[in-house]
Amino acid sequence: MRRDHWRRVNAALDPERDFVEIYRNLVMHEFPWDMNQSLSFALFRTYAVPGIGRLLDQTGEFTSRAQKRYDDTALLLETPTRLGFGDPEARAAIRRVNQMHRAYDIPDHEFRYVLSTFVVVPARWMEAYGKRPFSPAEVEASVRYYRELGRHMGIPDVPETYDGFATLMDGYESEHFAFDEGARRAADATLALMLTFRPRVPARVMEPFSRALMDDALLDAFRYRKPSRVVVAAARGGVRLRGRLAGLMPARAKATQVADLPWIRSYPDGYRVEDLGTFPSGCPVHRDEAERPSA
Repeated sequence: MRRDHWRRVNAALDPERDFVEIYRNLVMHEFPWDMNQSLSFALFRTYAVPGIGRLLDQTGEFTSRAQKRYDDTALLLETPTRLGFGDPEARAAIRRVNQMHRAYDIPDHEFRYVLSTFVVVPARWMEAYGKRPFSPAEVEASVRYYRELGRHMGIPDVPETYDGFATLMDGYESEHFAFDEGARRAADATLALMLTFRPRVPARVMEPFSRALMDDALLDAFRYRKPSRVVVAAARGGVRLRGRLAGLMPARAKATQVADLPWIRSYPDGYRVEDLGTFPSGCPVHRDEAERPSA
């Protein structure tokens, strides 16, 4: 297959009508590694919002069961991409996500912010590190995909354009990023898990490499030590080189699914989406809106 096969396939599709197919081609064929990395970083940066990171710490899911929580999140979010929103399994996956969220008093503005990271972070990652940036039609398809996901999750006032998502994300982070001890614990546990994804590379190498891909605002929010300029240049240059080399390879004919990734380890014998995630009981957990993040 020609190197530009999936770019040409997506160019022939209509992002208004075929946004799921276009997005699926990006995730499972054209950029499977890049999309996995960028979406992982998108979720990770949401922990720097104290309300989000603190709640994740309080549930204990990311600090005591990080592998399962990571796997369940990836598998549930991939299902609508792989099958389309109308598929019964995709509906079951979204229903599971909604059931988990309804157990907590999560404000709509946090949902909108998390959704914005899924749109903006991958697009910026491709600009910086991918074998090519998203085309305008692929950006539009991503926007429409996450607007549809937001509709299924009942999230109001979701932005209508990429610029709207970018403005929301940047403004929200500028206003809300702050240090919180619980959020730091959730971040540390998640980062420790990610360091196991490349077992042949020592953690003492991967840990500063991972921090080198974080921006200053994220590092400051977690109070992570900033890597040296040499480490930052080496890490980011290495990822850029990987993208250029990927652009020389033939297009992938076989789709890459989350369950095929070696770091998804919780379900060696398969899974049902209805069984993924957590099953909180009782009334929704209310959070004190007046609580301030730690100084």
